[in-house]
Amino acid sequence: MTIRSTRLSILDLAPVIEGKTPADSFRNSIDLAQHAEKWGYHRYWLAEHHNSLGVASSATSLIIGQIAANTTKIRVGSGGIMLPNHAPLAIAEQFGTLESMFPGRIDLGLGRATGADSSAIRALSRGLSINSNDFPLQLNELRSYFNPALGGAAPGVRAVPGEGLDIPIILLGSSDFSAQLAGQLGLPFGFASHFAPDYLLQALELYHRQFRPSAALESPYVIVGVNVVVAATDEEAEWLATSQQMQFLSILRGKNGRLQPPTDKLDEMWNAQEKAVVQGRMLRYSAVGSPETVRRKLDAIVEQTRADELIAAGMIYDDQARLRSFELLADLF
Repeated sequence: MTIRSTRLSILDLAPVIEGKTPADSFRNSIDLAQHAEKWGYHRYWLAEHHNSLGVASSATSLIIGQIAANTTKIRVGSGGIMLPNHAPLAIAEQFGTLESMFPGRIDLGLGRATGADSSAIRALSRGLSINSNDFPLQLNELRSYFNPALGGAAPGVRAVPGEGLDIPIILLGSSDFSAQLAGQLGLPFGFASHFAPDYLLQALELYHRQFRPSAALESPYVIVGVNVVVAATDEEAEWLATSQQMQFLSILRGKNGRLQPPTDKLDEMWNAQEKAVVQGRMLRYSAVGSPETVRRKLDAIVEQTRADELIAAGMIYDDQARLRSFELLADLF
């Protein structure tokens, strides 16, 4: 298998770059989505995060609506909605609304984490019982609002809009939990290997082994997250990628900041252990370099994972360089 046999999509965190505002991030996201549609990308997903100065996609459903309103055919959705943060009925109504406004274009990717730190979790949990162990029950309730025959909706409650709509649900995760659940329910599965790749291969093997055909899906469908930075030369791409590496270093140190400009002094910023964790673990499933270098790296990832789809994240400081990176990436497929 090579990248020629896979679909290509974009995962956008709506990064807030140093010196700019979330409003700038949203304008950049709309611009990138419009270009991605022209370049032939399959989906454009946004991810829910909270209490992060460098990520503007906290109100994920609202941004999805704006992206869909400013494009015409590309699929738009969540990569993902963190279901423990929300009442399932609210998500059913929000995505029922999106699907009603943009029929046939909306995806509902769901995660069982919170996408938040402990302080944000406490703020989010007022009136909710946030517990990732409840995810299967929450998922069944959510799916039942779209399809009452599943029998998991709250008694006497119907999602309007939502009920009767065919909105693709994709389970997302970074461990074997959602892989097994997705397989048992016959749903597509996406792995967050763009930041937590440790259990990728084990989870995909479990998903394939546990998969049972369903009304939603006849055979397994795997989406693999990758970090991609493409430029004219390996050296330029590696320089652009230092912004992403600094962002992951901040996460590793428990800090919270905006995306920084590229640097030539990265080795002065981290120690050997931090470098090994960021480059060798967190960003292990990355393809950084010239188009030919990135092609080789992505071919190897597809061959290893048997991915049906790659969804690419690209934390690049300069918006024009980000656009160029995704344009060069699209040319490879």
